[in-house]
Amino acid sequence: MKVPVWAGLACVAGLALAMVSCSKKEETAEKTPAGTASAAAAPVDPATAGSISGTVKLDGAAPKAKTINMTADPFCAGAHATPATDQEVVTGAGGSLANVIVYVKDGLGNRTFDTPKESAQLNQQGCLYSPHIVTMMAGQTLSVKNSDKTTHNIHPVPKNNQEWNKSQAPSSANIEEVIARAEVAIPVKCNVHPWMKSYIAVFKHPYFAVSAANGSFQIKNLPPGNYTIEAWHERYGTTSQSVTVGAKEAKMISFSLKPD
Repeated sequence: MKVPVWAGLACVAGLALAMVSCSKKEETAEKTPAGTASAAAAPVDPATAGSISGTVKLDGAAPKAKTINMTADPFCAGAHATPATDQEVVTGAGGSLANVIVYVKDGLGNRTFDTPKESAQLNQQGCLYSPHIVTMMAGQTLSVKNSDKTTHNIHPVPKNNQEWNKSQAPSSANIEEVIARAEVAIPVKCNVHPWMKSYIAVFKHPYFAVSAANGSFQIKNLPPGNYTIEAWHERYGTTSQSVTVGAKEAKMISFSLKPD
């Protein structure tokens, strides 16, 4: 029996489509290895959750704060009754050290956590970034506000995330950007006012804190486990320690950073 030419062509076309479909499925499988599907966020049992709190101190004399010269912008210069000082090293009574990022570096295993719906906030006020240290989760939105009557320029310089550089005029809408990947910490500068500096620390989890003016910090709602806790400071680097948190345990620890 003779097969019509059109039937043969249809068969060949169908075979070609099947091969392409199979090829695409194999390519997808190669790009998505087994076990990498996004897991649902693991809830933390409040009946067993513990916490870590403590203080950060500078073990030695703090450097004298540097006065910032803002005369290049008349608005900035007039925004302060007394000259502003840099925020690199901020100490208090007993050598307490502010602006230190304290966070869980290791110990959470494969746990995943929901990304906060509210945005992290960074303000520009008096020609300074506020707060000096911003902490947030990967995938969370960063919202940047300009409270000054002068134009600013927000320029994060990350290593593991996308770099961006945007100007923001007075009274303009907030700039909103999503930071996709964890990174400690991203320097932020202003190309208009070179003295402006801040840092953004981004994490895969919600277990982080920034030391207050008195050096204190607290990390809450932590599942029982063995953890590595790290303290990061923009000038004095990092130090870490191992901590075991039992069920409903409130663990106290302290960090001491050495001056230059």
